[in-house]
Amino acid sequence: MKKIIISLIILVFISIGLFTKVYLTAVDPVSAAEKKAVVLAKEKVHLSEVQDFHIYNGLETVNVIEGKNKKGDSIIVWIPEISKKVFVEEAKNGLSKEEAVQRLYNEKNPKKVISVRLGMENDIPLWEIYYRSENNLINYYYVHFNTGEWLKKIENL
Repeated sequence: MKKIIISLIILVFISIGLFTKVYLTAVDPVSAAEKKAVVLAKEKVHLSEVQDFHIYNGLETVNVIEGKNKKGDSIIVWIPEISKKVFVEEAKNGLSKEEAVQRLYNEKNPKKVISVRLGMENDIPLWEIYYRSENNLINYYYVHFNTGEWLKKIENL
């Protein structure tokens, strides 16, 4: 009985170790991309604080950083993976997340909004809204960050 308990404990520790290794291996590319993007943003736009980072995969991969500049203003930095050109905008100059979602509700009747995130396509900053329609189909709605204009829709997937 003692051998079974010891064997189970060893098996649990080995499993935890393997799961940890797989997880760390999976998040490593994102961490590396974040470090590179933050260094570039600090050089180009005097980024002083990072509040959020994510990778947008649209027509091209874009690193998006939300943070603050040295004056304490909330800024958003978009860095396309290929060109490495840095786009920066003060958050107050564009739509908030809530305003972008409201644009969707003004036009559509989503069953559930799954995610809302910043991105960029063709050098145009945008909000990507991923939602489910009444018939439970997947939909994407893209809103221009600055103007609030509808850019494109991908519906009924």
